Amino acid sequence: MKKLITTIIIVVIAVVFIGTTSVYVLDETEQAIVTQFGDPVGGPRTNPGLHFKLPFIQKVTIFENRILAWDGNPQEIPTGDNKFIHVDSYARWKIDNPLNFFTSVRTESQAHARLDDIVEGTIRDYVAVNDLAKLIRSADREMAVVQTKSDTDIDIDVDSSGTSTTAQDSVREKTTVSISGKRNQIRENIVSDIQNTLKKNELGITVIDFRFKRIDYNPDVQKKVFDRMIAKQQKIAEKYRAIGEGAREQLMGKIEREKKKILSEAYRKAEEIRGEADGEATSIYASAFAQSNRSREFYEFIRSLELYENSMDSSSTMVLSSDSELLQYINSTESSK
Repeated sequence: MKKLITTIIIVVIAVVFIGTTSVYVLDETEQAIVTQFGDPVGGPRTNPGLHFKLPFIQKVTIFENRILAWDGNPQEIPTGDNKFIHVDSYARWKIDNPLNFFTSVRTESQAHARLDDIVEGTIRDYVAVNDLAKLIRSADREMAVVQTKSDTDIDIDVDSSGTSTTAQDSVREKTTVSISGKRNQIRENIVSDIQNTLKKNELGITVIDFRFKRIDYNPDVQKKVFDRMIAKQQKIAEKYRAIGEGAREQLMGKIEREKKKILSEAYRKAEEIRGEADGEATSIYASAFAQSNRSREFYEFIRSLELYENSMDSSSTMVLSSDSELLQYINSTESSK
């Protein structure tokens, strides 16, 4: 009885073990290849759900069924117009044939290595035959370019209100330049060539999309370009400073002339007013002197009284002759008594 129970347990364990090793499950993000002694058996399994295989003999290799990312290393490439640039790009790819993928590259790391060679080589081929402007621009629309007129073409004038008539639009002119842009077309051509190469090599991979992440100058060239841009902007700034300084000098000259004119006119008017005042004062003096003798005597009398008040007090002692003019009004007062 014990042997029978033991046998049943062993059989159950064996059945469970064999059952678990003969069944595998795929979800929506996976696809698989079944191999027997290292060779693929049947086609790829792409349907999610429960699948069966021979236990111990067959082995399941699972691959991604989702879109995968390829991020290339920046590479220095000369353009068609002999400008060395750094190109940084990325792509999105997918395993579209697990069987070919298994027989050609087997692993995602190997697939990335193959993509590095194919994608970077294709990028290099297209960048080398196209100008930088075509790689950067994505449309053929006309591009507005602002150009600065030469120094000899710049005139400064100050109108009667003191405002400079030189405006920014008269110094800088806008022109349109037609530059063809082929960025999107180049990108589509790169994708097409990569797909053809992958299909030709039967790698089981397809590239869904490709993009330029960044296109930049070589660091040494970039510094020279920036220096040239800075020098150009500094030249424009100096030109505007010269224009402003010229306008300032003209305005200051105009202000100085106006100032002298105003002061001269004010001085003339002041002299005229002063002359009129002096004439009126002289007329008043003449009229006063032309009055009767009594008026003059009364004036002299008042002045003498003011002199008495200001020059004499209780502590003062004055010695005067009897015929002194200072005492004439006192003597006349006493004689009248």
